Amino acid sequence: MWVRNRQGLRAPPAGPTTASQPRGPILEATGIRTGYGSIPVLRGLNLTVNAGEVVALLGANGAGKTTTLHSLAGDLPLHSGVVKWQGRPTSASLHRRARSGLGLLTEERSVFMKLTVAENLRLGRGNPDEALSIMPELGKLMRRRAGLLSGGEQQMLTLGRALASDFKVLMIDEISLGLAPIIVKRLLRAVRDAAAKRQLGILLVEQHVAAALEFSDRAVVLRRGEIALEGASADLAGRTEVIREVYL
Repeated sequence: MWVRNRQGLRAPPAGPTTASQPRGPILEATGIRTGYGSIPVLRGLNLTVNAGEVVALLGANGAGKTTTLHSLAGDLPLHSGVVKWQGRPTSASLHRRARSGLGLLTEERSVFMKLTVAENLRLGRGNPDEALSIMPELGKLMRRRAGLLSGGEQQMLTLGRALASDFKVLMIDEISLGLAPIIVKRLLRAVRDAAAKRQLGILLVEQHVAAALEFSDRAVVLRRGEIALEGASADLAGRTEVIREVYL
């Protein structure tokens, strides 16, 4: 059954929690409203990320996806509403939230172009060996400068380093931008595996809707700063015509 309210179509709540499902919320947003100057972008957004789950954040350009990530990260002040981090309201700055385990990967490739792959990994918060276990493709590239890598290899480096870090929640903003579908699936598989292995919470902004739904547990579709549709990814994968209506 699908429920329609003032924000659009909404899937019914998921079934009861089992031992294989996420353990509980780490990052929560309640009624957050914000924007840039006097221009409102988010209009009372409610969002939760649990331990061990991947939440896909979808929507057309300008829907408020990147604004959501920067608001949760502490990079953009709220007009109203509350962000809870590990169960407590927070107004901490971006760097303090990062130090406490909230990571943000922007759509720009976050590598040091003049340094080698090995040097880039050593500058991360995690163990380079762990990063290589996540992205073994990097093993043969350790001595190569990051600036000489392909776009897909650069994103493997970026993502492998982040997933090997000690983050509790990692927010990812369109890391697959401009990449071939086979590389997109490789990156999303790594995200899915890391969430399951480490109980890492993931909030994923992704332009490839089908791939995002394949590798996520839940999905939230934004339209003009509000939630228009949300539900289990497996359910939404069979409702592509509804998602298309939201995008349009």
